[in-house]
Amino acid sequence: MKHTDPYITAVEVVRRLRDAGFQALWAGGCVRDLLLQKEPKDFDVATNALPEEVRTLFGKRHTLAVGASFGVIIVRGHQPDCDVEVATFRSEGPYLDGRRPEHVKFTTAEEDAQRRDFTINGMFYDPINDSIFDYVGGKADLNQHIIRAIGNPLERMQEDKLRLLRAIRFAATLHFQLEETTRQAVQTMSDQLNVVSPERIADELRKMLVHPTRSQAIALVHETGLLKQILPELAPLWESAENQNLWPLTLDRLKRVNAHSFETAFATLLLDLPAAGPAERLEELYEICKRLRFSNQSLNLVHWLVQQRNSLEKAPNMKLSQLKRLLAHEDCPHLFELVAADLRSRNLPLDDLEFCRQYRDHTPREVLNPPPLISGNDLIDLGIKTGPQFKKLLTQVQDAQLEEQIHTQEEALALLSQLLQK
Repeated sequence: MKHTDPYITAVEVVRRLRDAGFQALWAGGCVRDLLLQKEPKDFDVATNALPEEVRTLFGKRHTLAVGASFGVIIVRGHQPDCDVEVATFRSEGPYLDGRRPEHVKFTTAEEDAQRRDFTINGMFYDPINDSIFDYVGGKADLNQHIIRAIGNPLERMQEDKLRLLRAIRFAATLHFQLEETTRQAVQTMSDQLNVVSPERIADELRKMLVHPTRSQAIALVHETGLLKQILPELAPLWESAENQNLWPLTLDRLKRVNAHSFETAFATLLLDLPAAGPAERLEELYEICKRLRFSNQSLNLVHWLVQQRNSLEKAPNMKLSQLKRLLAHEDCPHLFELVAADLRSRNLPLDDLEFCRQYRDHTPREVLNPPPLISGNDLIDLGIKTGPQFKKLLTQVQDAQLEEQIHTQEEALALLSQLLQK
Protein backbone atom coordinates (compact mmCIF):
# COMPACT_ATOMS: atom_id res chain seq x y z
CA MET A 1 0.00 0.00 0.00
CA LYS A 2 1.39 3.38 -1.02
CA HIS A 3 1.28 5.84 1.88
CA THR A 4 0.65 9.57 1.71
CA ASP A 5 3.15 12.30 2.61
CA PRO A 6 1.41 12.99 5.97
CA TYR A 7 1.73 9.28 6.85
CA ILE A 8 5.43 9.23 5.98
CA THR A 9 6.02 12.46 7.96
CA ALA A 10 4.21 11.05 11.01
CA VAL A 11 6.38 7.91 10.92
CA GLU A 12 9.49 10.08 10.74
CA VAL A 13 8.38 12.13 13.77
CA VAL A 14 8.00 8.93 15.82
CA ARG A 15 11.36 7.64 14.57
CA ARG A 16 13.21 10.83 15.56
CA LEU A 17 11.66 10.83 19.03
CA ARG A 18 12.60 7.17 19.47
CA ASP A 19 16.14 7.77 18.28
CA ALA A 20 16.43 10.52 20.89
CA GLY A 21 15.49 8.04 23.63
CA PHE A 22 11.82 8.91 24.07
CA GLN A 23 8.70 6.78 23.85
CA ALA A 24 6.47 7.82 20.94
CA LEU A 25 3.24 6.38 19.55
CA TRP A 26 0.47 7.42 17.22
CA ALA A 27 -2.67 8.23 19.18
CA GLY A 28 -6.40 8.76 18.82
CA GLY A 29 -8.33 9.08 15.58
CA CYS A 30 -5.50 8.08 13.26
CA VAL A 31 -5.23 4.72 15.05
CA ARG A 32 -8.98 4.21 14.76
CA ASP A 33 -8.88 5.00 11.05
CA LEU A 34 -5.98 2.64 10.41
CA LEU A 35 -7.83 -0.21 12.10
CA LEU A 36 -10.84 0.60 9.92
CA GLN A 37 -8.46 0.38 6.94
CA LYS A 38 -8.85 4.07 6.14
CA GLU A 39 -5.97 6.40 5.40
CA PRO A 40 -5.99 8.95 8.27
CA LYS A 41 -6.44 12.61 7.34
CA ASP A 42 -4.11 13.77 10.09
CA PHE A 43 -1.81 12.22 12.64
CA ASP A 44 -1.32 12.78 16.37
CA VAL A 45 1.74 11.56 18.20
CA ALA A 46 1.81 10.93 21.97
CA THR A 47 5.16 10.86 23.74
CA ASN A 48 6.84 11.02 27.14
CA ALA A 49 9.02 13.86 25.82
CA LEU A 50 8.17 17.18 27.48
CA PRO A 51 7.07 20.09 25.24
CA GLU A 52 10.42 21.88 25.48
CA GLU A 53 12.25 18.63 24.66
CA VAL A 54 10.08 18.24 21.55
CA ARG A 55 10.87 21.81 20.47
CA THR A 56 14.59 21.33 21.10
CA LEU A 57 14.65 18.06 19.13
CA PHE A 58 12.81 19.38 16.06
CA GLY A 59 13.97 23.00 16.31
CA LYS A 60 12.03 26.13 17.23
CA ARG A 61 11.69 27.13 13.56
CA HIS A 62 9.99 23.84 12.73
CA THR A 63 7.60 23.73 15.71
CA LEU A 64 4.65 25.72 17.04
CA ALA A 65 3.83 25.85 20.74
CA VAL A 66 0.05 26.02 20.23
CA GLY A 67 -0.76 24.34 23.55
CA ALA A 68 2.51 23.99 25.40
CA SER A 69 0.82 24.40 28.80
CA PHE A 70 -1.21 21.29 27.94
CA GLY A 71 1.76 19.50 26.45
CA VAL A 72 0.88 20.07 22.77
CA ILE A 73 3.44 21.05 20.11
CA ILE A 74 2.89 21.16 16.33
CA VAL A 75 5.83 19.76 14.36
CA ARG A 76 5.76 21.44 10.96
CA GLY A 77 5.87 19.22 7.88
CA HIS A 78 7.29 20.19 4.51
CA GLN A 79 3.75 21.25 3.53
CA PRO A 80 0.72 22.26 5.65
CA ASP A 81 -1.13 18.93 5.42
CA CYS A 82 1.96 17.18 6.83
CA ASP A 83 1.95 18.98 10.19
CA VAL A 84 1.91 16.55 13.12
CA GLU A 85 0.52 17.29 16.58
CA VAL A 86 2.85 15.97 19.26
CA ALA A 87 1.42 15.78 22.78
CA THR A 88 3.05 14.69 26.01
CA PHE A 89 1.28 11.81 27.81
CA ARG A 90 -0.89 13.50 30.43
CA SER A 91 -3.69 13.15 32.94
CA GLU A 92 -5.98 16.11 33.53
CA GLY A 93 -7.43 18.06 36.42
CA PRO A 94 -11.08 19.19 36.65
CA TYR A 95 -12.73 20.87 33.66
CA LEU A 96 -14.14 24.06 35.18
CA ASP A 97 -15.28 25.60 31.88
CA GLY A 98 -16.66 22.45 30.25
CA ARG A 99 -13.88 22.47 27.69
CA ARG A 100 -10.34 22.69 29.14
CA PRO A 101 -8.79 21.11 32.24
CA GLU A 102 -7.71 23.43 35.03
CA HIS A 103 -4.28 21.78 35.00
CA VAL A 104 -2.50 18.77 33.52
CA LYS A 105 0.06 16.31 34.89
CA PHE A 106 2.51 14.62 32.54
CA THR A 107 2.26 10.87 32.96
CA THR A 108 2.20 7.51 31.12
CA ALA A 109 0.47 6.22 28.00
CA GLU A 110 -1.90 4.08 30.09
CA GLU A 111 -3.04 7.05 32.19
CA ASP A 112 -3.22 9.24 29.09
CA ALA A 113 -5.70 6.81 27.50
CA GLN A 114 -8.10 7.24 30.44
CA ARG A 115 -8.60 10.97 29.77
CA ARG A 116 -9.70 10.51 26.15
CA ASP A 117 -13.32 10.62 25.02
CA PHE A 118 -14.35 7.27 23.48
CA THR A 119 -12.73 3.85 23.55
CA ILE A 120 -12.28 3.76 19.77
CA ASN A 121 -10.27 7.01 20.07
CA GLY A 122 -8.23 5.85 23.07
CA MET A 123 -5.77 3.45 21.42
CA PHE A 124 -2.09 3.89 20.53
CA TYR A 125 -0.13 2.47 17.61
CA ASP A 126 3.57 1.91 17.12
CA PRO A 127 4.21 2.48 13.39
CA ILE A 128 7.80 1.28 13.67
CA ASN A 129 7.00 -2.15 15.12
CA ASP A 130 3.38 -2.36 13.90
CA SER A 131 1.80 -2.96 17.32
CA ILE A 132 -1.36 -1.70 19.06
CA PHE A 133 -1.53 -0.51 22.68
CA ASP A 134 -5.12 -0.69 23.86
CA TYR A 135 -5.78 0.10 27.53
CA VAL A 136 -9.50 0.91 27.18
CA GLY A 137 -11.04 -1.90 25.10
CA GLY A 138 -11.15 0.21 21.97
CA LYS A 139 -10.36 -2.59 19.55
CA ALA A 140 -13.22 -4.76 20.83
CA ASP A 141 -15.68 -1.85 20.54
CA LEU A 142 -14.39 -1.08 17.06
CA ASN A 143 -14.99 -4.69 16.02
CA GLN A 144 -18.49 -4.62 17.54
CA HIS A 145 -19.29 -1.21 16.03
CA ILE A 146 -19.92 0.49 19.37
CA ILE A 147 -19.34 4.07 20.52
CA ARG A 148 -18.58 3.88 24.24
CA ALA A 149 -17.26 6.61 26.52
CA ILE A 150 -14.09 5.75 28.41
CA GLY A 151 -14.82 5.20 32.10
CA ASN A 152 -17.86 7.04 33.46
CA PRO A 153 -19.79 8.55 30.51
CA LEU A 154 -21.20 11.42 32.60
CA GLU A 155 -17.70 12.38 33.72
CA ARG A 156 -16.34 12.23 30.16
CA MET A 157 -19.18 14.44 28.87
CA GLN A 158 -18.83 16.82 31.81
CA GLU A 159 -15.19 17.43 30.88
CA ASP A 160 -16.05 18.70 27.42
CA LYS A 161 -19.72 19.15 26.54
CA LEU A 162 -18.90 19.03 22.82
CA ARG A 163 -18.45 15.28 23.32
CA LEU A 164 -22.26 15.08 23.44
CA LEU A 165 -22.29 15.92 19.73
CA ARG A 166 -19.10 14.06 18.89
CA ALA A 167 -20.65 10.82 20.19
CA ILE A 168 -23.52 11.28 17.72
CA ARG A 169 -21.22 12.13 14.83
CA PHE A 170 -19.02 9.08 15.32
CA ALA A 171 -22.04 6.79 15.67
CA ALA A 172 -23.64 8.13 12.48
CA THR A 173 -20.62 8.51 10.23
CA LEU A 174 -19.16 5.12 11.19
CA HIS A 175 -22.55 3.32 11.17
CA PHE A 176 -21.94 2.38 14.83
CA GLN A 177 -24.34 2.09 17.77
CA LEU A 178 -24.21 4.31 20.85
CA GLU A 179 -23.55 2.13 23.89
CA GLU A 180 -26.56 2.47 26.19
CA THR A 181 -24.97 4.20 29.21
CA THR A 182 -23.17 6.57 26.84
CA ARG A 183 -26.45 7.36 25.09
CA GLN A 184 -28.15 7.94 28.45
CA ALA A 185 -25.39 10.34 29.44
CA VAL A 186 -25.90 12.32 26.22
CA GLN A 187 -29.64 12.53 26.84
CA THR A 188 -29.22 13.42 30.52
CA MET A 189 -26.80 16.25 29.74
CA SER A 190 -28.34 17.50 26.48
CA ASP A 191 -29.54 20.76 28.07
CA GLN A 192 -25.92 21.61 28.98
CA LEU A 193 -24.76 21.84 25.38
CA ASN A 194 -25.36 25.59 25.43
CA VAL A 195 -22.07 26.12 27.33
CA VAL A 196 -20.21 25.12 24.15
CA SER A 197 -19.29 27.95 21.82
CA PRO A 198 -21.50 28.38 18.71
CA GLU A 199 -18.44 27.96 16.47
CA ARG A 200 -17.63 24.51 17.88
CA ILE A 201 -21.26 23.40 17.63
CA ALA A 202 -21.43 24.61 14.03
CA ASP A 203 -18.22 22.75 13.21
CA GLU A 204 -19.71 19.46 14.47
CA LEU A 205 -22.90 20.14 12.49
CA ARG A 206 -20.80 20.76 9.41
CA LYS A 207 -19.02 17.42 9.78
CA MET A 208 -22.35 15.62 10.18
CA LEU A 209 -24.14 17.34 7.33
CA VAL A 210 -21.44 16.93 4.69
CA HIS A 211 -21.43 13.17 5.33
CA PRO A 212 -23.81 10.82 3.45
CA THR A 213 -25.25 9.68 6.82
CA ARG A 214 -26.49 13.22 7.53
CA SER A 215 -30.11 12.11 7.97
CA GLN A 216 -29.22 9.42 10.52
CA ALA A 217 -27.01 11.90 12.38
CA ILE A 218 -29.71 14.56 12.64
CA ALA A 219 -32.29 11.94 13.67
CA LEU A 220 -29.99 10.88 16.52
CA VAL A 221 -29.25 14.49 17.49
CA HIS A 222 -33.02 14.95 17.74
CA GLU A 223 -33.67 11.71 19.66
CA THR A 224 -31.08 12.57 22.30
CA GLY A 225 -32.55 16.03 22.88
CA LEU A 226 -29.59 17.93 21.44
CA LEU A 227 -31.31 19.34 18.36
CA LYS A 228 -33.78 21.28 20.49
CA GLN A 229 -30.80 22.95 22.15
CA ILE A 230 -29.09 23.79 18.85
CA LEU A 231 -32.14 24.67 16.72
CA PRO A 232 -35.10 25.28 19.06
CA GLU A 233 -36.88 26.92 16.12
CA LEU A 234 -37.38 23.46 14.59
CA ALA A 235 -39.12 22.01 17.65
CA PRO A 236 -42.66 22.62 16.27
CA LEU A 237 -41.84 20.16 13.48
CA TRP A 238 -41.96 17.28 15.97
CA GLU A 239 -43.94 18.78 18.84
CA SER A 240 -46.93 20.27 17.03
CA ALA A 241 -49.77 18.06 15.76
CA GLU A 242 -50.27 20.62 12.99
CA ASN A 243 -46.76 19.93 11.65
CA GLN A 244 -46.58 16.22 12.50
CA ASN A 245 -45.68 15.16 8.94
CA LEU A 246 -42.97 17.77 8.43
CA TRP A 247 -40.27 16.22 10.64
CA PRO A 248 -40.27 12.80 8.87
CA LEU A 249 -40.35 14.75 5.60
CA THR A 250 -37.31 16.78 6.68
CA LEU A 251 -35.33 13.64 7.54
CA ASP A 252 -36.32 12.01 4.25
CA ARG A 253 -35.26 15.12 2.34
CA LEU A 254 -31.90 15.09 4.12
CA LYS A 255 -31.46 11.45 3.15
CA ARG A 256 -32.13 12.27 -0.49
CA VAL A 257 -30.00 15.38 -0.88
CA ASN A 258 -26.85 14.46 -2.76
CA ALA A 259 -24.61 17.25 -1.53
CA HIS A 260 -21.06 17.63 -0.30
CA SER A 261 -21.95 21.24 0.50
CA PHE A 262 -22.69 22.01 4.14
CA GLU A 263 -24.78 25.02 3.15
CA THR A 264 -26.98 22.96 0.84
CA ALA A 265 -27.57 20.34 3.52
CA PHE A 266 -28.23 22.98 6.18
CA ALA A 267 -30.73 24.74 3.92
CA THR A 268 -32.37 21.35 3.35
CA LEU A 269 -32.67 20.87 7.12
CA LEU A 270 -34.28 24.28 7.59
CA LEU A 271 -36.45 24.30 4.48
CA ASP A 272 -39.69 23.87 6.46
CA LEU A 273 -38.64 26.13 9.32
CA PRO A 274 -41.95 26.94 11.09
CA ALA A 275 -42.79 30.61 10.59
CA ALA A 276 -45.76 32.87 9.93
CA GLY A 277 -44.76 33.32 6.29
CA PRO A 278 -41.87 33.29 3.77
CA ALA A 279 -40.48 36.66 4.91
CA GLU A 280 -40.55 35.64 8.56
CA ARG A 281 -38.93 32.30 7.69
CA LEU A 282 -36.03 34.04 5.96
CA GLU A 283 -35.60 36.43 8.87
CA GLU A 284 -35.53 33.54 11.34
CA LEU A 285 -33.08 31.68 9.11
CA TYR A 286 -30.83 34.73 9.10
CA GLU A 287 -30.89 34.88 12.90
CA ILE A 288 -30.03 31.17 13.20
CA CYS A 289 -27.03 31.51 10.89
CA LYS A 290 -25.79 34.55 12.79
CA ARG A 291 -26.23 32.76 16.12
CA LEU A 292 -24.09 29.85 14.87
CA ARG A 293 -21.46 32.34 13.68
CA PHE A 294 -21.66 31.39 10.00
CA SER A 295 -19.46 33.34 7.64
CA ASN A 296 -21.27 35.89 5.47
CA GLN A 297 -20.65 33.65 2.46
CA SER A 298 -22.31 30.64 4.13
CA LEU A 299 -25.17 32.74 5.50
CA ASN A 300 -25.90 34.27 2.09
CA LEU A 301 -25.87 30.90 0.34
CA VAL A 302 -28.23 29.25 2.87
CA HIS A 303 -30.53 32.28 2.69
CA TRP A 304 -30.55 32.26 -1.14
CA LEU A 305 -31.23 28.52 -1.38
CA VAL A 306 -34.24 28.66 0.94
CA GLN A 307 -35.51 31.79 -0.77
CA GLN A 308 -35.29 30.13 -4.20
CA ARG A 309 -36.97 26.86 -3.14
CA ASN A 310 -39.88 27.25 -5.59
CA SER A 311 -38.11 29.33 -8.20
CA LEU A 312 -37.82 26.52 -10.76
CA GLU A 313 -41.56 25.88 -10.90
CA LYS A 314 -43.06 26.37 -14.40
CA ALA A 315 -39.59 27.12 -15.74
CA PRO A 316 -40.54 26.32 -19.38
CA ASN A 317 -43.03 29.22 -19.25
CA MET A 318 -40.70 31.75 -17.62
CA LYS A 319 -39.51 34.85 -19.42
CA LEU A 320 -36.11 34.11 -20.91
CA SER A 321 -34.51 36.95 -18.96
CA GLN A 322 -35.79 35.57 -15.64
CA LEU A 323 -34.77 31.99 -16.50
CA LYS A 324 -31.28 32.95 -17.67
CA ARG A 325 -30.57 35.09 -14.62
CA LEU A 326 -31.55 32.25 -12.33
CA LEU A 327 -29.60 29.55 -14.18
CA ALA A 328 -26.52 31.77 -14.55
CA HIS A 329 -26.25 32.13 -10.76
CA GLU A 330 -23.00 30.57 -9.54
CA ASP A 331 -24.82 28.57 -6.86
CA CYS A 332 -27.46 27.16 -9.18
CA PRO A 333 -26.04 23.58 -8.94
CA HIS A 334 -26.63 23.70 -5.16
CA LEU A 335 -30.22 24.79 -5.82
CA PHE A 336 -30.70 21.86 -8.21
CA GLU A 337 -29.60 19.45 -5.46
CA LEU A 338 -31.92 20.98 -2.87
CA VAL A 339 -34.93 21.11 -5.21
CA ALA A 340 -34.38 17.51 -6.38
CA ALA A 341 -34.36 16.24 -2.78
CA ASP A 342 -37.39 18.36 -1.91
CA LEU A 343 -39.46 17.17 -4.88
CA ARG A 344 -38.53 13.53 -4.40
CA SER A 345 -39.38 13.61 -0.69
CA ARG A 346 -42.85 14.93 -1.58
CA ASN A 347 -43.31 12.57 -4.54
CA LEU A 348 -43.65 15.49 -6.95
CA PRO A 349 -42.55 15.41 -10.62
CA LEU A 350 -39.08 16.62 -11.55
CA ASP A 351 -40.01 17.85 -15.04
CA ASP A 352 -39.35 21.56 -14.41
CA LEU A 353 -36.06 20.76 -12.68
CA GLU A 354 -34.92 18.55 -15.53
CA PHE A 355 -35.86 21.26 -18.03
CA CYS A 356 -33.61 23.68 -16.10
CA ARG A 357 -30.76 21.17 -15.94
CA GLN A 358 -30.93 20.52 -19.66
CA TYR A 359 -31.23 24.20 -20.54
CA ARG A 360 -28.24 25.13 -18.36
CA ASP A 361 -26.10 22.23 -19.60
CA HIS A 362 -26.76 22.87 -23.29
CA THR A 363 -26.79 26.67 -23.40
CA PRO A 364 -23.41 28.29 -24.09
CA ARG A 365 -22.21 30.47 -21.23
CA GLU A 366 -22.07 33.54 -23.48
CA VAL A 367 -25.78 33.05 -24.25
CA LEU A 368 -26.83 32.25 -20.69
CA ASN A 369 -24.89 35.15 -19.18
CA PRO A 370 -23.64 37.46 -21.95
CA PRO A 371 -21.52 40.55 -21.24
CA PRO A 372 -23.78 43.64 -21.00
CA LEU A 373 -24.13 45.59 -24.24
CA ILE A 374 -24.04 48.92 -22.37
CA SER A 375 -22.73 50.02 -19.00
CA GLY A 376 -23.35 52.76 -16.49
CA ASN A 377 -20.67 54.83 -18.21
CA ASP A 378 -22.80 54.89 -21.37
CA LEU A 379 -25.70 56.30 -19.36
CA ILE A 380 -23.46 58.90 -17.72
CA ASP A 381 -22.17 59.94 -21.17
CA LEU A 382 -25.80 60.60 -22.14
CA GLY A 383 -26.20 62.86 -19.14
CA ILE A 384 -28.32 60.45 -17.08
CA LYS A 385 -27.81 60.92 -13.34
CA THR A 386 -27.40 57.97 -11.00
CA GLY A 387 -30.50 56.98 -9.07
CA PRO A 388 -33.44 54.56 -9.20
CA GLN A 389 -34.03 55.25 -12.92
CA PHE A 390 -30.35 54.54 -13.66
CA LYS A 391 -30.52 50.92 -12.51
CA LYS A 392 -33.98 50.43 -14.02
CA LEU A 393 -32.76 51.47 -17.47
CA LEU A 394 -29.76 49.14 -17.33
CA THR A 395 -32.03 46.26 -16.26
CA GLN A 396 -34.53 46.94 -19.05
CA VAL A 397 -31.78 46.92 -21.68
CA GLN A 398 -30.26 43.75 -20.23
CA ASP A 399 -33.71 42.10 -20.18
CA ALA A 400 -34.05 42.79 -23.90
CA GLN A 401 -30.56 41.33 -24.47
CA LEU A 402 -31.38 38.18 -22.49
CA GLU A 403 -34.71 37.89 -24.33
CA GLU A 404 -32.55 37.94 -27.51
CA GLN A 405 -34.43 40.99 -28.85
CA ILE A 406 -31.19 42.98 -29.23
CA HIS A 407 -27.69 41.76 -30.01
CA THR A 408 -25.38 44.75 -30.54
CA GLN A 409 -24.38 47.91 -28.70
CA GLU A 410 -26.02 50.00 -31.40
CA GLU A 411 -29.33 48.20 -30.86
CA ALA A 412 -28.92 48.62 -27.09
CA LEU A 413 -28.35 52.38 -27.43
CA ALA A 414 -31.33 52.66 -29.76
CA LEU A 415 -33.52 50.89 -27.20
CA LEU A 416 -32.15 53.14 -24.48
CA SER A 417 -33.14 56.18 -26.53
CA GLN A 418 -36.67 54.82 -26.88
CA LEU A 419 -36.92 54.17 -23.15
CA LEU A 420 -35.74 57.70 -22.36
CA GLN A 421 -38.35 59.18 -24.70
CA LYS A 422 -41.05 57.26 -22.82
